[in-house]
Amino acid sequence: MSLPTQISIFNLSLLFISISFFHFNPFHKQTLTLPSPNEQPNPNTINKQQHHHHDNQQQITRKNYVVRFIEYRNAQDHKTYLEENVEAKGWEWIERRNPAAKFPTDFGLVSIEDCVRDVMVEEFGRLELVKDVWADLSYQRSLLEKGNGRVGAFVDGKKRPGKIFTSMSFSEGENYVAAATSNMTLSWKRHLLMQKPQVTSLFGADTLWSKGYTGANVKMAIFDTGIRANHPHFRNIKERTNWTNEDTLNDNLGHGTFVAGVIAGEDAECRGFAPDTEIYAFRVFTDAQVSYTSWFLDAFNYAIATNMDVLNLSIGGPDYLDLPFVEKVWELTANNIIMVSAIGNDGPLYGTLNNPADQSDVIGVGGIDYSDHIASFSSRGMSTWEIPHGYGRVKPDIVAYGREIMGSKISTGCKSLSGTSVASPVVAGVVCLLVSVIPQSQRKSILNPASMKQALVEGAAKLSGPNMYEQGAGRVDLLESYEILKSYKPRASIFPSILDYTDCPYSWPFCRQPLYSGAMPVIFNTTILNGMGVIGYIASPPTWHPSDEEGNLLSIHFTYSTVIWPWTGYLALHMQIKEEGNQFSGEIEGNVTFNVFSPPGPGETAPRSSTCVLRLKLKVVPTPPRSTRVLWDQFHSIKYPPGYIPRDSLDVRNDILDWHGDHLHTNFHIMFNMLRDAGYYVETLGSPLTCFDALHYGTLLLVDLEEEYFPEEIEKLRNDIVTTGLGLAVFAEWYNVDTMVKMRFFDDNTRSWWTPVTGGANIPALNDLLTPFGIAFGDKILNGDFSIDGEQSRYASGTDIVKFPAGGYVHSFPFLDSSESGATQNILVSSTNKADSPILGLLDAGGARIAVYGDSNCLDSSHMVTNCYWLLKKILDFTSKNIKDTVLFSDSVKQDKPLHQKDSQLPSRRTDVNFSMYSAVVGRELICRNDSRFEFWGTKGHGQQVIGRNRRLPGYHDIDLDKGLNSTAEINVKKGSRLTETSKDGSKYFGLLYGDDIDMPVLVASHWLVPAIVAISGLLLLLSFWRIRQKRRRRRKGSGPGRFANP
Repeated sequence: MSLPTQISIFNLSLLFISISFFHFNPFHKQTLTLPSPNEQPNPNTINKQQHHHHDNQQQITRKNYVVRFIEYRNAQDHKTYLEENVEAKGWEWIERRNPAAKFPTDFGLVSIEDCVRDVMVEEFGRLELVKDVWADLSYQRSLLEKGNGRVGAFVDGKKRPGKIFTSMSFSEGENYVAAATSNMTLSWKRHLLMQKPQVTSLFGADTLWSKGYTGANVKMAIFDTGIRANHPHFRNIKERTNWTNEDTLNDNLGHGTFVAGVIAGEDAECRGFAPDTEIYAFRVFTDAQVSYTSWFLDAFNYAIATNMDVLNLSIGGPDYLDLPFVEKVWELTANNIIMVSAIGNDGPLYGTLNNPADQSDVIGVGGIDYSDHIASFSSRGMSTWEIPHGYGRVKPDIVAYGREIMGSKISTGCKSLSGTSVASPVVAGVVCLLVSVIPQSQRKSILNPASMKQALVEGAAKLSGPNMYEQGAGRVDLLESYEILKSYKPRASIFPSILDYTDCPYSWPFCRQPLYSGAMPVIFNTTILNGMGVIGYIASPPTWHPSDEEGNLLSIHFTYSTVIWPWTGYLALHMQIKEEGNQFSGEIEGNVTFNVFSPPGPGETAPRSSTCVLRLKLKVVPTPPRSTRVLWDQFHSIKYPPGYIPRDSLDVRNDILDWHGDHLHTNFHIMFNMLRDAGYYVETLGSPLTCFDALHYGTLLLVDLEEEYFPEEIEKLRNDIVTTGLGLAVFAEWYNVDTMVKMRFFDDNTRSWWTPVTGGANIPALNDLLTPFGIAFGDKILNGDFSIDGEQSRYASGTDIVKFPAGGYVHSFPFLDSSESGATQNILVSSTNKADSPILGLLDAGGARIAVYGDSNCLDSSHMVTNCYWLLKKILDFTSKNIKDTVLFSDSVKQDKPLHQKDSQLPSRRTDVNFSMYSAVVGRELICRNDSRFEFWGTKGHGQQVIGRNRRLPGYHDIDLDKGLNSTAEINVKKGSRLTETSKDGSKYFGLLYGDDIDMPVLVASHWLVPAIVAISGLLLLLSFWRIRQKRRRRRKGSGPGRFANP
C-alpha cells in the first residue's frame, strides 16, 4: 500500500474516531483544587460554640495520633526506635500510665503539631517497624439520659463530641421513646401486670446451678463505666482498672454496675446468671461518657495479657472502618477471648447493625420482649460491609430478653433497663455459665469464639414470627447449648445451615421471590464457624449435590474465604437457574458441601478436618414476562462509611448520615414486599449498567443514587431505552452545593473537617444520564404536602425538574425552596403565593417510557412520613406495561413546550472533595462483578469491548491518599461544569449530542438519524478518497520509468 494511501486511511480513521468520541465521550476539562491541610479548631471550643462558623473558632495546635507497630515491644523500646529514626521536630511521645504499661504493646501515642502533621505522619509511615498512623479517635455514647430520652451522635443537626455512635440502654416508663436515629416515637404500654420475672429463671439457670455450675474460675471482662468497690451484690470482684483520664475507679453513671449485676449479681431481686464469675471491671468511659481509641487499645491488650475468658462490650456504632479498633477486636478473639456485644438500638429500621457486634468473630446480640417478639428498638440486618457490591451476612447471631431487665444499682438495690446493651450481658452471663461447665483444664482446647457461637446458634429456639435478619438463629437456649457443649468435639460448621424457600417468614427475603431462569444471581452469604482452630482453610471449592435430576437445573458459583481467621470466614452462594429451566416449576433440593482444615491441635500430628453441609430447598418458577421484571440499581449507591453521605430528609436532625445500606432488603424492604405483592419480580444489579441485558426487563429502577456513571453506561442506557423499549423510573433526591457547605462539621474523632461528598443524590451524574432525553433536575430543596387523585403525600427535601421535553406530562405543586440559595427568595414570597415546582415527569416517546420524580423518602422506610408506593406502582405500570393512569396522563399537565434551563445553571459537581476515595467509577475500571450474570463476570458487559477504560471526573488528578477520606480544599464550584458538551448553535438534529432540549419526535428519530448521518459522511469521504486514488494512478502511468515504485 502506498504511503499516501496509508496516510489517507489514517486520516479517515482519525475522522471516524473523532466522530465517535464527539458522539459518545464529550468531556469538559476542569481544574481540581487539591486539598490542603485543614484548619482545625479546638474541639472544646466546638463543644461550646457549635453554632458559630468554623472561621471564628480557635485552632488546635497539637493532636494525638496512634502509631501502630508490626510487633509487640516494651513502650520504651518503641519510643527509642522513633526517637532514633525520626529526625523531624514537632512531635512528642505520650506516656500512658495504666495497668497495661507493664506488658509489651503494639502501638504508641504521640502528640504532633498541626503545622507539621502531614510531614510527621509521612515520616512515621516510612519506618520499617511502623504499620500505620491514625488519629486517636474518641468514643462517646449515651447511657442513661434524664427524662428517659436517649441521645445519639447528632442532636438538632449538631455533631456531638466523640465517635459516631448509636444510643445504648435506657430507662423505660409507660412510654418508650425510639432511638434518635429512627425519627419516630413509639408508644409501648406495659401489659405485664405481674412482678417483673427473673431473667435467669426464664432461661433455666437454676438447673445448672443445681448441678454446681455457677461460673466459677471464669474471668469476665466488663468494658463499661466501672463498678464500686465492695458492692454488696457481688462476691467476686477480682480487679478494677481505670483506662480514662479521670482519677477514679468508681461507676458514677450506673451502667457498668447494672451490666455486672445481670452477669454475676447475687441479690435475690436481680440475680445474675453466674454469681461466682470473676469480675474484671474495665473503666473505659468517663463520667461524661467519653472514651478514646488509645484507651480501648490499651485495655484490649491488657485483657489479652491477663487471659480473660469472656468480654462484654455494650458499645456500638455504624463505623466498621475504624481499623485500629476493628483489627484489635480480631486480635482479641484470635487470642481465644469470647466477645459478646450489643447489636444496637436503632430498630425497627433495617441495615442498622452496630460494630463490633456485626463482626463474624463476635457474638452479636439482639433484643426481644417477654412475649418473644423482637423488641422494636433492636437493630437488625443484614450486615452492610458487603454492599453495594455483594450481599450481607445474617446478624444478629442470637436474641435474648432485653426489655425491662432487672439489674444492680450503683450502691444498692435493683432497677430495670431496656436495650440491646441489656440483652448483651444476658448472653454474656449465659456464656460465663456455659464456660464453667467445661473442666478448667480442658477449656482452652475446647472453648473458643467459634465453638461457643456454635453452641449458642445450634441450641437457639427459632421464633415463629421474625425473619433470620431480625432474630439470627433465635432466642438463646441455655439448656440446649449446655447439652451441645457437654459432648462437643472441635469441628467446623456453617451458619445458617439451611436455606429453605418454603420456610416463610424466617427465610425472608428469599422465600418472597422464587428463582427463575435468566435472573440476576441470587446471593446467599453464610458464615463459616471453625471450632478446630483460630486459622483454617478450604482445601477445594465447595460442591453442589442435588437430591434429584431437577437439581441439575441449578447453577451455583461460590466465593469464599481463602483463609478462615480468626475462627470465622464466609461462603457466598451465587445461584442461577440454567436456560433449559426456563419453563420449570417446582422445588430443587440438595446439599452444598466443603471441607475445612486446620493445623493439628495440642498432642496431635495430623491436620484437623471437618465437612460442612449447607442444605438448600429452593422454589423455582418459569421465567416471568419481561413486563413484570424490575431491575434495581445497587451499584450506583454510596453509603457511610467511609464517606460523609448526608441524609435524604433534611427534616431529620438527629441522624445526619446515610448509613442503612440503601438496599432492597434493608431500608427499602417494605417497598420490596409491596412490589412482590403487586406481582413484580425485583432483581438487584450490583455491577455497572453495561452488565445486564435490557431485553429481559420492563423497567430499570434508579432510587437515591450517589455514584457517577461510566460513559459506556450512559451510551448503553440510551440505546436500551430507545431501541429495546426498556422503561426507566428515577427517584432522585436533593442536591444543593450551598446547603452541603453549611452541613460541614468538625469531627474530633478524626481531627478533620467532614464535608458531604454529594447531596441526597448525585444530581449532576443523574443529569448526565438523562441528557440524551432532554431531562434534568435542579438544585432546589422542596418540602410540603400535596395530593394526586386523592392520595396524600409528603415531599421531603426533594428536588425539582428543570428540563423536560415538550409532549411530556409534568406535575407541579406549590412548595417553598428550603435550600440555602432559596431561603432569601422565600422571604419575598408569601405562603399564599408559592411558585409551582415541577416534581413528577412522565415521557412516552414512541416506545421510550421514562418517569422521573424528585424525592425518594417516600420509598425509604428509614425516615418516611408518608409512603408513595401507590405512585411507584402506577409508574411501573406505565414504564413496564404501558398502562397509563388517567390522572397522571391528564391533558391538563401535558407540556406544549419543553421545560428549559441553561446548562450553565444546572447543578454542578463539587471539585473540593476527593470523590474518587468513595467511588467505584471515578478512577476505576469498568468491569462486571460476581453479582452479575455468570456470563458477564470479569467482562465489560453487554455489547462492550474487552478493553475498557477508567472513569475520571473532568479535571480530577490523582488523589493524595495521605490527605484522608474527608479532607477538603477551598470550594471551587463552577456553575454548569458537566460531563456533557453544550450546544453552540442549538442544532435540532444534534440535540442528543449536545444535550439541548429536544422534542419527542427527534428523540425517536435520533436513534437512526445520527448513525445515518455518520454513515453518509463516511460514504462521501470514501468516494472522495477513491477519486483521488484514481487520479494518482493516471499520473503514475504517464510519468515514465524515472519514478521509483512504492514497495
